[in-house]
Amino acid sequence: MSAQKDCEFLVKRARELVSDDPCAAKAWLITARTLYPTDFNIQYEMYSIERNAERTASAGRLLYDMFINFPDQPVVWREISVITAALRSDSQDKQAQFLRALFETLPARVQCEMLLKATEQCFNTLEKAEMLLLLLKRFPESVVQHGVNLGETLLEAEASENVESPVNCFRKLFVCDVLPLVINNMDMRLPASLMQKYILKAAEFYIGYVTRGPSADVQIQGSQDGATLKSPGVSRGPQRFVIDGLSEKSSVVADPWERLLDILTVVGARCEWQGDKGQRSYVDMLQRVKELCRYLLGLEGETRSRCCSQVVICAALVLFRSAYLYVSAVQPSLFQGVGAMTSGPWILVEDLSSVYSDVEVDRAALKHAHKKRKLADGREKTISSDDEECLGKGRGRHILVSKADMPNWSETLESFRTARESWDLLHSHDGLEAEFKKICAAWKTESWLWFRIFLTDMIIYQGHYRKALSSLHQMAAVQQPQPAQQSPTGQASLEHHRALIQQASCHYALGEYRMACEKLLDVVSGLVPPNQELTKVTEDQSRTKSKTRRGNDLRLLPCTSRAVLPFCLQLMLACFKLRTFTDSRDDLSLGHVVVLLQHDWPRGEMLFLKAIDKICQQGGFQYENFFNYVTNIDMLEEFAYLRTPEGGRIQLELLPNQGMLIKHHTVTRGITKGVKEDFRLAMERQVSRCGENLLSVLHRFCINEKIIIIQSLP
Repeated sequence: MSAQKDCEFLVKRARELVSDDPCAAKAWLITARTLYPTDFNIQYEMYSIERNAERTASAGRLLYDMFINFPDQPVVWREISVITAALRSDSQDKQAQFLRALFETLPARVQCEMLLKATEQCFNTLEKAEMLLLLLKRFPESVVQHGVNLGETLLEAEASENVESPVNCFRKLFVCDVLPLVINNMDMRLPASLMQKYILKAAEFYIGYVTRGPSADVQIQGSQDGATLKSPGVSRGPQRFVIDGLSEKSSVVADPWERLLDILTVVGARCEWQGDKGQRSYVDMLQRVKELCRYLLGLEGETRSRCCSQVVICAALVLFRSAYLYVSAVQPSLFQGVGAMTSGPWILVEDLSSVYSDVEVDRAALKHAHKKRKLADGREKTISSDDEECLGKGRGRHILVSKADMPNWSETLESFRTARESWDLLHSHDGLEAEFKKICAAWKTESWLWFRIFLTDMIIYQGHYRKALSSLHQMAAVQQPQPAQQSPTGQASLEHHRALIQQASCHYALGEYRMACEKLLDVVSGLVPPNQELTKVTEDQSRTKSKTRRGNDLRLLPCTSRAVLPFCLQLMLACFKLRTFTDSRDDLSLGHVVVLLQHDWPRGEMLFLKAIDKICQQGGFQYENFFNYVTNIDMLEEFAYLRTPEGGRIQLELLPNQGMLIKHHTVTRGITKGVKEDFRLAMERQVSRCGENLLSVLHRFCINEKIIIIQSLP
């Protein structure tokens, strides 16, 4: 008891002197240590004085002595815990830097032992993993003993925590920190099955990280609710991104696709995959496995299994990367960071450039060559923008897009083509398809909205419209705009329109014109017609060069009112066009065609001449909505001409209730004269409306005559 009191006295005396006379305090403690070398409090007090004075060398020596001589003291482990926390942190404050420097003064053997024992003191899985990771990074030779075990511990923790999103703290540490250490350590003999398991875990994480979507929530939580379509790993911040359990800085992954390619290169070399062992691009990798796939059926046993795994993994990663690049261009709002772009959704639809052309146009034009009309030479040509290019001739289909509206059009269409090639390769053999489906099932790709968008567009490109409609109906239900989801820019509404427009395009391609118009009119009812001035600028730009388009081309259409409303009008025209120009008489459909042909005039001038030719053959025409919606001066002149003797005195019933009056022409000629006068006055009034915003007129036509338009189609 007296010895303990002596020790306490000496420590107390040193504390009293430390502020005024540090050297005296140190002398007291040296004396105390000499007298009582096994007393922990004396040594700890010496360490505290040196640490507080920030003398790294002497503090390090004393810490080393305490770690060797008093390994079971809780105070020692608290001190070691503070030091290891500084080692793991990104802090650059003075205290953290001192603690890291103190640790560096310790012998390497002691550092390793200290970190290993500190790991054993941790009970939190994440903290224990970070501590062991610190050990592996400082002492690479320890990777052989602890690397795989640490990786499996992290994956088991992820599973036990029921974390649904692959973008979580456990997977991030495994993929970004542990896995590179393990696969790059050539002293380890890893089975190919284990490395393939790890590359798929890494791929799932990186894909989930890249495709994370914007949200008001700034943190990824441990679990997700609901089974609706989503971008993998939702619940992310629009500006900053923090994985639960990690710091904001630790949550950032730079160049995820390049990192994944680096891992794939190392794994491929260690699994003895065929082809170039050096790192190459994703496109080069696809070409390599395409060549390998040609010999796949001739291989047997382990060689075939190894090649099959190589083809599936490489092609799948190229597929998901290319699909992401494509969808991030056509629907950027799905992804964090990408959504900040100004461009809205783009829609893959049937190209309608040929809607104004017809095989009988030339004959119709010749019959009406004598008409007194102001037709410019050369207007009969099919006109389209010189800003448009096509790329991708797979299965004979081109995809048209405006270069002015999509500056990166070439890269976007190339990504779409590469993704399709990868998909086709993965489905070229039953064995490849079976392995790919296992990956999709494990990753739950059926819940990835962004990937469903790519698949739907690919199905449309392939011409499988019925299958595309099934996918679109599901997406439309998911994207139905809710009041709480509406943004000031109406983004939710535009994305809902995107699905409806694609449905309409598919129904049109299937010949289901009534269904197509129903979808289109639903879209139009939610649009605000753009200003006439904007439309005219677009029209003027589009009349600089003529090109011929094939009937089975597709088009990427920007999902904006300025682009969508004209497309809806063209698609409705296409639906009525085939019904109108037949041997049977259908004045209602013919009238709708005349109204719709006003848009983008004079591109539809020759088709309008064909309509006039049909009216002349019929000897009459009845369409009581004529004066409500026809404001084109050329059309008005033509219909006025038809009433003259030179025009053939065609019987036109264009006024409401005019038909009833004409039926009584045998009773009195005065009524007939009155009808002619009403027609003349109506024409004069209509000429005064020629300056109206045409798109507003056509928008009103779609809204007011919705029921009649739909009923006009079978």
